[in-house]
Amino acid sequence: MTTLTHAGDTLTRNALAVLQPGFDGTTTAPDWLRRRIGEGLASVSLFGRNVRTAEQVAALTAQLRAERDDLLIAIDEESGDVTRLEVRTGSSYPGNHALGAVDDTTLTREVAADLGRRLAACGINFNWAPSADVNANPDNPVIGVRSFGADPELVARHTAAYVEGMQSSGVATSAKHFPGHGDTAIDSHHSVPVIDVDRDVLNSRDLAPFRAAIAAGTRAVMSAHVLAPALDPDNPGTLSRRILTGLLREEFGYEGLIVTDGMDMQAIAGTYGFERGCVLAIAAGADAICTGGGPSDEGTVLRLRDAFVAAVRSGELPEERLADAADRVRALAGWASVSGATDRSGGAPDTGIGLVAARRALTVTRGETYAAPLTSAPYVATFSPLPNIAVGDETPWGVTAELGRRFPGTRSGTFSGDTAGAEALAAAGERRIVAVVRDAHRHGWMSAALTTLLAARPDTIVVEMGVPQSAPVGALHIATRGAARVCGEAAAEIITAS
Repeated sequence: MTTLTHAGDTLTRNALAVLQPGFDGTTTAPDWLRRRIGEGLASVSLFGRNVRTAEQVAALTAQLRAERDDLLIAIDEESGDVTRLEVRTGSSYPGNHALGAVDDTTLTREVAADLGRRLAACGINFNWAPSADVNANPDNPVIGVRSFGADPELVARHTAAYVEGMQSSGVATSAKHFPGHGDTAIDSHHSVPVIDVDRDVLNSRDLAPFRAAIAAGTRAVMSAHVLAPALDPDNPGTLSRRILTGLLREEFGYEGLIVTDGMDMQAIAGTYGFERGCVLAIAAGADAICTGGGPSDEGTVLRLRDAFVAAVRSGELPEERLADAADRVRALAGWASVSGATDRSGGAPDTGIGLVAARRALTVTRGETYAAPLTSAPYVATFSPLPNIAVGDETPWGVTAELGRRFPGTRSGTFSGDTAGAEALAAAGERRIVAVVRDAHRHGWMSAALTTLLAARPDTIVVEMGVPQSAPVGALHIATRGAARVCGEAAAEIITAS
């Protein structure tokens, strides 16, 4: 039921309605969260810490909806490298970069629809995806394989296909990160990146996929904590009235929800302050505040609620702006409650479309020293960079598990740093080596490790699970364009093919 009869005044209800909080690492709904839903909270966010199984998530979302049946339940489920629903196993779907490499919009639409059905079956009706960023900077530390690619037209058509596919399942999409996070060399989890190009470049490159997402009917757009001086020399996108209201609302004619990227990220919290940044975002034109990836307790919700109320009462935040934002959140919740799945048991049939897509995305290069396929238990040397915060460090990746299923006795190790290649050689002994890398072009030590391995063992098989920017090396080189579980499975099939 949808009841707010025991809630406080309208201002307080609106202040709660614009929040999309997470909650601490429990797999059931805490009492405090259920109380706040009754008082006006209209959204809840799930993270990997709240997920064990699909059935458990379905039970959790049912608990939450017992308090309010039109509740928005959001998740950051890009698939590929960024997965929350399958955080402990790796995703059943490849990510954007793999889909962009295939460049079949029908496939992208089918993958998104299939993922949407899985989310809907778990009771999730709002996905903070897809990334509509154009990966213009190959050294980008946070986007990379989360992008469909470096060609704006390709990114635009696949963004539109993803939006259409997922929303056909009744799950709202949120094209991100507006006005674009692809041409950055800094991760906004840590500080404010700057995209210092002129307006013409932004129009033709970074903004094109967002126009396509809007034309495709995306129900939400997520802002970026990125400074684009050509659009606003003073404020990052999330805090910019010029960008959120002037450009997105007035120039693009967008009428849906604007949700912020995580407001606990250092680009905002470390520069403007957490509560103040949230107030500034709503004042600039955002409608929903994404939080909970970091602070995720009741105190956080109350602090933010009170900050909005105080800002309205002081005149800093117009009350009608807060009310408009709250109404947009409730409107999206209403759409999702009508469009969403009726079967929320957690069960969704595995169609296998993710593995099909992962296979099609592979690029296989056989070197001059190509030897026979793997026929015995190898040594898998994984050269692992520090994970970015968006991906996290909980989700397994690589090919060890898949090769281990085919060849019991497979051994493995993880290496990093200047001596990684020599250490991997010593650990491998006489076994054939499968070297797994991720964005080798971005890490000098990783490229050096491959050089060391191949000089001593030219029959080494190389699997690149990031952006395949470097030239292929190895007896066999497989570019998967992502580190999802199905990408590892598709690579293992090639490695062991007779």
